[in-house]
Amino acid sequence: MTISEVELNPCFLTPKRVQPEYPLLVYLPGMDGTGQLLRSQTAGLEAGFDVRCLALPRKDLNSWDVLSKSVLDLIDAELEKSSQRPIYLCGESFGGCLAMKVAIQAPELFKRIILINPASSFHLRPWLSWASQLTYLVPSGLYDVGALALLPFLSSLPRISRSDRHELLKTMRSVPVETVLWRLSLLREFEIDQEQLRRLTQPVLLIAGASDRLLPSVTEVKRIANILPNTKIVVLPNCGHACLLEQDINLYDILKDNDFLESKADIGTGLEVRG
Repeated sequence: MTISEVELNPCFLTPKRVQPEYPLLVYLPGMDGTGQLLRSQTAGLEAGFDVRCLALPRKDLNSWDVLSKSVLDLIDAELEKSSQRPIYLCGESFGGCLAMKVAIQAPELFKRIILINPASSFHLRPWLSWASQLTYLVPSGLYDVGALALLPFLSSLPRISRSDRHELLKTMRSVPVETVLWRLSLLREFEIDQEQLRRLTQPVLLIAGASDRLLPSVTEVKRIANILPNTKIVVLPNCGHACLLEQDINLYDILKDNDFLESKADIGTGLEVRG
């Protein structure tokens, strides 16, 4: 698959070395939708997983239902190649909301689920909701300035390398204004049936940054833990919203330390677009 095709349809970014003998880990990214910000975690995750990272077209304006179906279709395509292996579903921020939507559509499909600072708490920040409804008034030329101002809310900047800070800002600026507004509207309207969530009986790991200045993530994972029947909460003491970019955070180690793994290996790193 070429980069231009990514602009047409959702796809999975795939490691340079595919590992069909390992459990499949499907990562659903934050609101940028690019999947590029998982790069710092890829090497660690490849020690025990065959990693796939969702990438959405920059101009994707689809509903939660359509996005969920796209993810399930992509997973089905992977299972056609190698069906006998467990699937881990991991969603971060916006992707955490999408992961919940995907999981309730096919609860039997996933061996384990990981939610990282899920943005299902968006409605608990009234100022964010108000601001998101007013952003259409902002001239598009000011979005670069806005992205820069938002950085301290997205992350604990001293804990992120200069190159990753640059990558985060570049990724935020790569998303068109219309797409930002649409995804904010999806978060404002996000709802999920608690009875359907309760049917997710597989282990769920809920990860929250204690220093998340964007969303009340610790409060939110505790709320979700009261709904789901089989959860464990991990609070990262000094971490912000974009915690996977922080230098001392290793998602694979977090999964290992919390008995969330089934297999181990030593494999290389890197993501590229594959069909």
